Amino acid sequence: MKTGVLCIHGFTGGPYEVQPFADFLKKQTDWNISIPTLPGHGDTLALKNMTADSWLMEAELALRELKKSSDRIIIVGFSMGGLIAMYLAMRYKIDRLVLLSAAAKYISPLQLIEEVKGALSDARKRRLAENEFYQRYQYKLVNTPMLSTREFLKVVKLVEPYYKNIHIPACIVQGMKDGVVPVSAADFIYDNIASEDKQIIRSETGKHMICYSEDCEDWFIRVLAFMKKGAE
Repeated sequence: MKTGVLCIHGFTGGPYEVQPFADFLKKQTDWNISIPTLPGHGDTLALKNMTADSWLMEAELALRELKKSSDRIIIVGFSMGGLIAMYLAMRYKIDRLVLLSAAAKYISPLQLIEEVKGALSDARKRRLAENEFYQRYQYKLVNTPMLSTREFLKVVKLVEPYYKNIHIPACIVQGMKDGVVPVSAADFIYDNIASEDKQIIRSETGKHMICYSEDCEDWFIRVLAFMKKGAE
């Protein structure tokens, strides 16, 4: 039985957001790994005129293609990709679901303020260019049209009423220092999906880019163990 893993990145992001975990899976397994780039995303953002429907369709097409070479399907979704993963899990036979920093809720004001304070502190010290948060989000803030943000919210609202339709095993990973998705989002998903086999893994040092957390190797191993369950 061949396992296929579809990895879906987040809003304004690209495959690089899930690449460390995908690379780990490639080293540890012989599974088929697919990481599509959603329309308008990637290294150079071109989100103007891109819609939620186009993102959902691209992920759906990648899933259909992966199913051609795989008997068992796992979807890994990061941030908005987690919502798209849940959407696909409601429409197709999926064996397991992994949700990384899934954006069931978005923008954690307190943590975002702390990260902005750090950026401002570095600015005063003329070290702003060295600030990780500033470097990562500056480009996105400048190049994300307001209409694209509305499309992102469409994805959130599309999935929200149907959490109870998700019954497959699910593993939720959440960074406790996430400045974009509130840590309560993981509990919200856990409490609302109907899966009997479900778990939350909390990264104490993890920020939103959870695949780059200091403790990523630890939770990579735990998630892989979850993904292997049920495989012959």
